[in-house]
Amino acid sequence: MTDPVSPPPPPQPTPYAAPTGAVGPKTNTLAIIALVLGFVFPLGGIIVGHIALNQLKRTREAGHGLALAGTILGYVFTVFWIIFWIVYIVFIASYARSNFGPYGY
Repeated sequence: MTDPVSPPPPPQPTPYAAPTGAVGPKTNTLAIIALVLGFVFPLGGIIVGHIALNQLKRTREAGHGLALAGTILGYVFTVFWIIFWIVYIVFIASYARSNFGPYGY
């Protein structure tokens, strides 16, 4: 004989639901700092990004993409700054030479 007041069965987890209490690997702090520095201070992004990549090889933490992005952004922005300053210096030198040459006043 069945009990007329039996409790309902527990809900089954869906294939898309994460198990409760599941936490992924910790994200490397230097990887996050490398990404921020890649935008703000590109040389710092390069240095910290390489340090973070070396740490990630040893510790197996998360954040490889962040460290790599910070390193790449650091290189890209550093190249842009170098090109900017070269163009700026050439422009100023050519302007000074054309306006203040031996016959300019």
